[in-house]
Amino acid sequence: MTQIPWLSPLNNIFPSPRLALQEPNGLLAAGGDLSPERILAAYRQGIFPWFNPDDPILWWSPSPRTVIFPKELHISKSLRKTLRNGTYRVTFDHCFKGVMRACAEPRSYTDGTWISEDIIVGYSELHKRGHAHSVEVWKADELVGGLYGMALGQVFFGESMFSRADDASKVGFAHLVRQLVAWDFQLIDCQVANDHLFSLGAVEIARDEFQQLLLNFTNKKPNYPANWSELTNDSGTLTQRGYYD
Repeated sequence: MTQIPWLSPLNNIFPSPRLALQEPNGLLAAGGDLSPERILAAYRQGIFPWFNPDDPILWWSPSPRTVIFPKELHISKSLRKTLRNGTYRVTFDHCFKGVMRACAEPRSYTDGTWISEDIIVGYSELHKRGHAHSVEVWKADELVGGLYGMALGQVFFGESMFSRADDASKVGFAHLVRQLVAWDFQLIDCQVANDHLFSLGAVEIARDEFQQLLLNFTNKKPNYPANWSELTNDSGTLTQRGYYD
């Protein structure tokens, strides 16, 4: 495999994303740490960490990039029905670590997970600082779905989602996107493609286009609170009834 640079422990400088490998697609650098400052520097350049627990930290910037433009979210008839039925209760920022640990659980299609304890610690600190956020989907008092990611300016960087009940993660994502639209978010980064994302309206764009969108929107003044739990009322339920009628 072609050599990639190791990051200096003395600064948070990354190589240009244009230098990322074509195979494996997007591999850019290795090393460094998962400090909040380094992760924030990475995201502003469209770079994210992704590695197996026993491997060194690997940093990626794939092309094409999978994104969703919030106003172009696709809600299927079946999902719309689920949303109208009110089967689930949705909260924001009520159980960040719980969502991360649920996302880290083994899936039916793979034995391992890339969400290590170091990842959980790093992103939990970003959550405390108001950069990382979670969406929780509940059935009664049971956490049955959710997702987490990063918000910078008018860009949301989706990291992972999980579902333990029909449409649970999609319900959480639909509520998230509805709120992102209200806050004038312009872009949702989904990193890499899969059929689940395409069913929600994801598209692929070239890295250079993605980088330009980041320049345009990550430095916009936030139009939202640092703690998103304020979106819920006293009972912990999102006040969004009627949106999907």
